Amino acid sequence: MGSKLTIPSTITIDGPASSGKSTIGQMLAQHLDYLYLDTGCLYRAVTVVSLRRGKPVDQEKTISNLAANITIDIKQPTVEDGRQYTVIANEEDVTSDLRTPEVDASVSIVSTYSGVRQILTKQMRTIGQRGRVVMVGRDIGTIVLPNAGMKLYLDASLSARALRRHNENLRQGLDSRYKEVLCNLKNRDLTDSHRDYAPLRIAPDAHIIDTTRMSPDDVLAEIMSLLSTEINCKTDDSVGTVHV
Repeated sequence: MGSKLTIPSTITIDGPASSGKSTIGQMLAQHLDYLYLDTGCLYRAVTVVSLRRGKPVDQEKTISNLAANITIDIKQPTVEDGRQYTVIANEEDVTSDLRTPEVDASVSIVSTYSGVRQILTKQMRTIGQRGRVVMVGRDIGTIVLPNAGMKLYLDASLSARALRRHNENLRQGLDSRYKEVLCNLKNRDLTDSHRDYAPLRIAPDAHIIDTTRMSPDDVLAEIMSLLSTEINCKTDDSVGTVHV
């Protein structure tokens, strides 16, 4: 029988694209029996509703106003179709539409709007305040949940991240060229770290893990080790228990 570990009820994972956030976030949430939330799905939900209503996604004011009138909730999977979570927008399950080519082509625009980001940050906080959540993104530990019980920042070299994304594209049967992927990630890093609202930053109290030469299992093991020795949990953060 393993020892019982008291764990933070909110855990944030930030980092640049393809640093392993989504993979590790899912693994950690499953291990702890927590809700896994990739915050990008909220921006995708706004994009889905915008496209359904025929709203021009290149008009920031229009999309920000739309976002202000959408209620988004994230729940544990309600359908056994391989989904990581269920996304509800205005009481409708929009999960199956989040990854369509149309949404892929528009979500990057929607996610740059400061008005949309501010609105969705509030909704993310509401979800986070329920506790028992692993929340993944680029500004979670710094902006969305600055009082989270544990903050993680995953990083990796640009070349390693590009190779991961390239191989993932190939596994999915997509046309992919490593040099193009490398260039796109470099530009994405620049955009994420220099945007006006909530840029990508490392929270001062975050645990930084370089995943360049680590397998997902290695990263998970390191996080569980950090959890087992974590003694600086916030006093106002509710806790759960897990055996390790």
